[in-house]
Amino acid sequence: QVQLVESGGGAVQAGASLRLSCAASGRTFSTYTMAWVRQAPGLEREVAAAISWSTRNTYYADSVKGRFTISRDYAQNTVYLQMNSLKPEDTAVYYCAADRVPSIKLTPDYDFWGQGTQVTVSS
Repeated sequence: QVQLVESGGGAVQAGASLRLSCAASGRTFSTYTMAWVRQAPGLEREVAAAISWSTRNTYYADSVKGRFTISRDYAQNTVYLQMNSLKPEDTAVYYCAADRVPSIKLTPDYDFWGQGTQVTVSS
């Protein structure tokens, strides 16, 4: 079992940066694939970024490529999402998610989920 707690969301203006953090508990954190999944109002959940357990593989949705960076700190059991050049269309609830499958999943059907953190970007 893995428990995930997100932090770092907020309301910013377009062009600003935010860093989301996801603190994970559980001894098997290091073997899980981690992702940041977002859901905008009226839309389905979307995998914005994901990172494999080895950190050798990362995935970014086309809409965030070049602006977002996902990383993980094994010593701190934490996953981060650095978001730069934020746009109003990045407004969403951002969920941290973990999966026992070692490869990155592009569909938002991960095994474990955090409670989500709101990111609001105004123009």
